[in-house]
Amino acid sequence: MKKNLLTVLILALLIVNIVLNVVMMVSVMGTNKQTAALVKNIATVMNLELTVPGEEAQKQEVSLADTEVYSIAGAMTVPLKAEVITDSDGSQKTRQGYIMFEIAFSQNTKHKDYSKYGGEKLAEKETLIKDVVTTVVSSRTETECRDFDALKAAILKEVQNLFGSDFIYKVSINEVKFG
Repeated sequence: MKKNLLTVLILALLIVNIVLNVVMMVSVMGTNKQTAALVKNIATVMNLELTVPGEEAQKQEVSLADTEVYSIAGAMTVPLKAEVITDSDGSQKTRQGYIMFEIAFSQNTKHKDYSKYGGEKLAEKETLIKDVVTTVVSSRTETECRDFDALKAAILKEVQNLFGSDFIYKVSINEVKFG
C-alpha cells in the first residue's frame, strides 16, 4: 500500500511540475517577445545615430534614367591644411599639400527642387559650389582627404546645405592627384 501511495504522490508531483513548467514557459515567452521588440527599437535608434551625414541621401534609390550628372569643368586644385610630419630622427616639420581632382554631382531629376536649381541652372551657381568644395577640402589634411567616402559625404552635406535641398544626392571625385 505504501508503494502505491508513493507512486501516486510522485505522479501528482510530476503533473504539478509539468503544469508549472508550462506556466513558466508561457510567461517567459511573452517577456521574451517584449525584450526582443525593445532590443529592435534600440538597435534602430542606434543605427540612426551612427549614420554619416549625407548617407541617407546617398542610399535613396534613384534610377539611372532619373539621374543627371553635372561636372565642374576642369580640374580643381585646392591647397590642403598643413600637416605636421615626424621624421625618423624625431624632428618635426610642417608639410603643405595640394590635391587636384575632378568633381561631379548626381542630381535626381524627379525631385521637386530639380526644376528650381537643377540642370543648366546649376551652372549659374558653379562659383558658389566651387567655394563650398574648396572650403571643405582645404580644411582637411592629405591623410584625411585620402578617406574618399568621408570627403564625399562632407562635400555632399555642405552642397545640400547650400541649396537647402537634397536633389543632389551623390558626389563623384575622379582623377585625384596629391602633391
